[in-house]
Amino acid sequence: MSNKRTAAIERKTRETDISLTISLDGTGQQELDVQVPFLSHMLELFSKHGLFDLEIRGHGDTEVDDHHTTEDIGICLGQAFREAVGDKAGIKRYGSMTLPMDETLVTVAVDLSDRPHLEWKAEIPSEKIGTFDTENVHEFFWKFALEARINLHIIVHHGHNSHHIVEAMFKALARALDEATQIDPRIQGVPSTKGSL
Repeated sequence: MSNKRTAAIERKTRETDISLTISLDGTGQQELDVQVPFLSHMLELFSKHGLFDLEIRGHGDTEVDDHHTTEDIGICLGQAFREAVGDKAGIKRYGSMTLPMDETLVTVAVDLSDRPHLEWKAEIPSEKIGTFDTENVHEFFWKFALEARINLHIIVHHGHNSHHIVEAMFKALARALDEATQIDPRIQGVPSTKGSL
């Protein structure tokens, strides 16, 4: 396994222009030039709380809406995460976090299983947070899970402030992924009886 768990992804379509780099073993530094302000705020939190270094340039057809840019950043972040994790030798594989934020409580659990799945037990009360359509939150997490090829469960236990709910999701995901990607010196090879993930 390489000691440098980093990856860079670029994606350019008629709708979006995304470039992204991630370092899993960072300190939570970020350089974000993301045209969707609310998503930029969530990615800043994701970087900080997961201790992932992130550089993202994400521009798109936001004059239409934020959907394409949000979706494509989720795709690129998932692809970069999967590449940075590498062969998964020695990682813990599983991670979870139950995170409180004021009146909100969210649990996120992950398995870096190479079997993509999103289990979504969440309701976001408002249709918008500022100018951001909250239906794009599910789209982001689904595309991230699909491209990272992880099993991702998101459960909102309670909460009524939409901003708090989504922020807790991003923070809890960051903490769960940080745990799952940690190297455990007791683990020899890949943590699976199948011999591969």
